[in-house]
Amino acid sequence: MAKKINIAMLGTGFMGKAHSNGWLKVAKFFDVAYEPVFKVVAGRNKATLEAFAARWGYESYTQDWKEAVSRDDVDIVCIGTTTDTHKEMVVEAAKHGKAIFCEKPVALSYAEAAEMAEAVKKAGVLNYINHNYRRVPAVAYAKKLIDEGKLGTIYHWRGAYLQDWIMDPAFPLTWHLQKETASAGPLWDLGSHAVDLAHFLVGDIAAVTAINKTFIKERPLPGAGAATFTAGKSESGGTGTVTVDDASFMVADFANGALGSFDNSRFAGGRKNYNNFEIYGSKGSIAFNFERMNELQYLNREEDPNTQGFRDIMVTESTHPYAGAWWAPGHLIGYEHAFVHAMADFLTALKEGKPVTPNMEDGKKIMQVLEAAIKSSDEGRKVAVAEIT
Repeated sequence: MAKKINIAMLGTGFMGKAHSNGWLKVAKFFDVAYEPVFKVVAGRNKATLEAFAARWGYESYTQDWKEAVSRDDVDIVCIGTTTDTHKEMVVEAAKHGKAIFCEKPVALSYAEAAEMAEAVKKAGVLNYINHNYRRVPAVAYAKKLIDEGKLGTIYHWRGAYLQDWIMDPAFPLTWHLQKETASAGPLWDLGSHAVDLAHFLVGDIAAVTAINKTFIKERPLPGAGAATFTAGKSESGGTGTVTVDDASFMVADFANGALGSFDNSRFAGGRKNYNNFEIYGSKGSIAFNFERMNELQYLNREEDPNTQGFRDIMVTESTHPYAGAWWAPGHLIGYEHAFVHAMADFLTALKEGKPVTPNMEDGKKIMQVLEAAIKSSDEGRKVAVAEIT
């Protein structure tokens, strides 16, 4: 029988729901050593907290996240709050010896990420940054193909992470559009995912050249309860200045010699969550689009040229990564399942006393790349990632 393990959830918004759903399902589909127990949820609004706790089955709730983190009956602190809160929460959780499951982007800056990495290292606690796309079965299978040498020497990474949810000038100035709470726009929010996938599949990035752009510079102030993707305007009718990028384009030199491109934008009309990458190598190529997340395109350049071409692989067989825990072949899974996969790996690592990736150290490397992109855009030059210290 699985041992009970207690969760403190910080945050009740979009990620609060996604994380709670993952913890709720993980022990029902995966053979993990622990069964998560919803011990406490923390948030700012009492009415929202009470409703969230009741809906998801949390035993208690608090408006003081430090109280939740310091409780003796909490084993795992799960952080699903805004980026500006991550550093303090991670450092505090580490101080109390808690295992940490934190949403991305890891922090507002490389300096913050370095402090977080040092805190968890000093405390010796299991820590994870939720770049959940690594655990989409098709992406995990792409990694397997690369590790098996099916692509040969990798020449190119071509990535685009595109959305369109803030294109309307009437969309209000939520926390995502303010430097003090988000640090940057899609460069941080989407680019952190893209860089993590590139690190995972291709390797470390050595230098970048980037250009960032803000298209709409003034927006209505947000109303009460403003959140990701949905936010009403303030009744005051005031406006505020957008202080982050709306789009960011970057080219990158990988340490292994590959060349990459990264397009990150929230102004790509019709793209809802278009997380796409293509990888081209000497022996083969692969392509993935999260909007068709159960499929992976693969080209084998060593096949007969007369019949050679991209094939669509439906990554739902029981032998594919993670897929065997769910449904019969061809029965598709969705966005939330990658969270469950991350939690299954997290709980396995906790049981075995081993690290799980991506972690705070990986998050620090991602921040280093993204800060280099800002420096490149600001100074109009190529920037070595090592310049960011």
